[in-house]
Amino acid sequence: MTHRARRKEPDTSLGSSAGARGRDAIPGRGAFLEFLGLTLATGAFVLFVVRPEVFEALVHTLVTGTPGLVP
Repeated sequence: MTHRARRKEPDTSLGSSAGARGRDAIPGRGAFLEFLGLTLATGAFVLFVVRPEVFEALVHTLVTGTPGLVP
């Protein structure tokens, strides 16, 4: 998992502030989102390996629907 280093500043709270960019408003939320993304990516990979016809059907659907989007 990815851990972000934070500078220790005296007299500051751990909550979000208006001027603090790049900090998570909720501690630990980034780790949850990373776990969720890895879970979805792993599930898609397993689906692609176990059931390749699902991937082929998805590609076919995208290919047949794309010409309708072009003016």
